Amino acid sequence: MPTVRARVIDGRKYYYLEHSMRIDGRVSKRELYLGKNIPKDLEMRKRSFMDAIYREKWHPILEGIKKGHEAEQRRTPPSGRERSLSNFATLFTYNTQRIEGSTLSLRETADVLERGLTPPNRPLVDLKEAEAHRNLFLAMLREPREVSLTLILKWHDALFRESKPDIARKIRQHQAAISGSGFVPPSPVEVYPLLRDFFSWYARNRNRMHPVELAALVHLRFVTIHPFTDGNGRIARLLMNFVLHRHDYPMFNIPYVGRARYYTALERAQTKALEGIFVLWFLRSYVKANRLLVDD
Repeated sequence: MPTVRARVIDGRKYYYLEHSMRIDGRVSKRELYLGKNIPKDLEMRKRSFMDAIYREKWHPILEGIKKGHEAEQRRTPPSGRERSLSNFATLFTYNTQRIEGSTLSLRETADVLERGLTPPNRPLVDLKEAEAHRNLFLAMLREPREVSLTLILKWHDALFRESKPDIARKIRQHQAAISGSGFVPPSPVEVYPLLRDFFSWYARNRNRMHPVELAALVHLRFVTIHPFTDGNGRIARLLMNFVLHRHDYPMFNIPYVGRARYYTALERAQTKALEGIFVLWFLRSYVKANRLLVDD
């Protein structure tokens, strides 16, 4: 995050925002003049300043990832692309379900989803939700409509109609809490207004913002509203990949083994009301996961 620095010139103070970053192995410093006094809209200035830095540092790398992904897709025969998608669907389902408490291992998830084998001594709810998630993910890739409340409710119903029919497709009417987090989700009376704002914001920005940043913010903003009793993280991660896929970027799998940093980035962004914290974590993680597409 940028730091406010004061410089004294001819006995007068002048304020600047400063931020150091590493580009191509070299540390580079950027600064923005604020004025003779610290402005009242300092947080907004910080966000705009960091947005410009994100564009300078990350956008060329992200464009390289997109080009590498498109080239990889062209080189791969249809059967290979189909197999790759199937593998991703299983891995994505395993990780997103495991993050939410599923007991299935990766091997067991693959057995259930790809081979129709039922592992012994596993909760039926874990099996049903894994199958529902994979089916929904694949259906999502063929979805012609844009994101809306109607679509999100449809997705939620598809996830939970078999395992938790009492909450499927229902916006929560109670106060929610997130175990282990210092963030308190909005009250029930705030949820519908926040959802309206969310979908309006998305409609305004879906073709203006960089797709990878948009995917990060869609995830963060939706899960922060926390509109459902259960499944908010799963829907948020589906939305993330909906955006990436819609704009021809490789999709992103947030690994269960890396969940601690994921949780920390979410919580810090939510409690500090600084979206850039999560966006930066997302950009770094996304680039790391797709580095071979750039280096290829």
